Amino acid sequence: MPQVFEFKLPDLGEGLTEAEIVRWLVEVGDVVAIDQPVVEVETAKAMVEVPCPYGGVVTARFGEEGTELPVGAPLLTVAVGSEGALGPVGLVGSGSGSGAEAGSVVSAVGSGAGSGGAGSGSGEAEASGNVLVGYGTGAPVARRRRVRPEAMAVPAAAHVTAAAAVSAAVPDAVQGPVAVVSPLVRKLARQHDLDLRQLAGSGPDGLILRADVESAIRALAEGAAAATPTSALASVPESVSAVQPSGPSVAQPAASSAVERIPLRGVRGAVADKLARSRREIPDATCWVDADATELMAARSAMNSAGGPAAGPKVSVLALLARICTAALARFPELNSTVDLAAREIVRLPQVHLGFAAQTERGLVVPVVRDAQARNAESIGAEIARLTEAARTGRLTPAELTGGTFTLNNYGVFGVDGSTPIINHPEAAMLGVGRIVPKPWVHEGELAVRQVVQLSLTFDHRVCDGGTAGGFLRYVADCVEQPAVLLRTL
Repeated sequence: MPQVFEFKLPDLGEGLTEAEIVRWLVEVGDVVAIDQPVVEVETAKAMVEVPCPYGGVVTARFGEEGTELPVGAPLLTVAVGSEGALGPVGLVGSGSGSGAEAGSVVSAVGSGAGSGGAGSGSGEAEASGNVLVGYGTGAPVARRRRVRPEAMAVPAAAHVTAAAAVSAAVPDAVQGPVAVVSPLVRKLARQHDLDLRQLAGSGPDGLILRADVESAIRALAEGAAAATPTSALASVPESVSAVQPSGPSVAQPAASSAVERIPLRGVRGAVADKLARSRREIPDATCWVDADATELMAARSAMNSAGGPAAGPKVSVLALLARICTAALARFPELNSTVDLAAREIVRLPQVHLGFAAQTERGLVVPVVRDAQARNAESIGAEIARLTEAARTGRLTPAELTGGTFTLNNYGVFGVDGSTPIINHPEAAMLGVGRIVPKPWVHEGELAVRQVVQLSLTFDHRVCDGGTAGGFLRYVADCVEQPAVLLRTL
């Protein structure tokens, strides 16, 4: 007899407690191999394909696409057994519907998926320990063996056929076991007063699947609706209609004007929580300055034209501004810090992990360039390009979205000049950059048309005062107006 293993949503790291099912990669009845991805989920950090640590036949899935599940909730169940000792999968349990009747059910979640609980003897599961590829459980990897579809054949399939043939003639008290493995299927049938003995399963060897039960429920609902005669409306007494108000009729709101409710979950929910926390905890202030970026744009053009096509990828304006930020933070380390409320301490951080705001179809995300203080403009630009592409495709890992110490926000791409952004908690500051546009500007005592940009700095007033924040912003503006200032720190 095979064992039925319950695989639960594993801990995906970074303190995440829930995930939304985006797409199922397997169906009930499919044969899965060890570590085969079975579902794609979206967390508040990234999209992740979750592999199953067991090889066998999928007997149940828990949750439809779009459902949000907490860590530790069941994802699916898998019937696992050795090639020579697979019992009749369709005949596990009895018809009363208790959870214990669904065979030997073993849970797998977190690190426990790889190490234990698989039973003994011929029904022992082959769990890999790799709950999530790229993270893993740290448990030793067991010998892998793919379960072949033919290995799941039921030796006693004839008994299933015979039981189905006589089910109508045998009283419930003496009928044999029902071809159901999943406790969820039994529960669903009980909730709708559905007799499983009257169903023909579409799974392997007559196994009754959740889809079979749902189809039967829909058929019952459609039959009940069809049994309601339309003429029943005509049987309403005239006296009932007489009580209708005689005054002017009140127009009912159109269906299109109904209030729309959008769940705050996934990336949007995480952003909402972080922004609200930032506003609650951080006493922020903003200062700004206009800067002449003409020389910076000329320096960028010279960098990208030098060496021709063999010089490599072009350096972006964002990469240059990021390099300016790292130089400014070296001079004003107060802004590369965080506040420990419990200890009432300001914690200055040695490395600059530079975040940059990126708008994607899934919402606003902030990928992080690690150790930006040790990179030049070309290296920062290459990493920004890589992270931006990963953000657009939804493939950023949780590690690439956390741990930032300072954020650069280029809202100029939206065609606006200025903003007062909310600090990315628990950081202490954020530099905002508006669009770079031609404007009248006094240059060397004369009015000229120059490339002007507005720079704004939002900072945590607990970590520094206005003098430090103004000094940081003025240094950034000086580097934008005279890029040669950076030569002192290169």
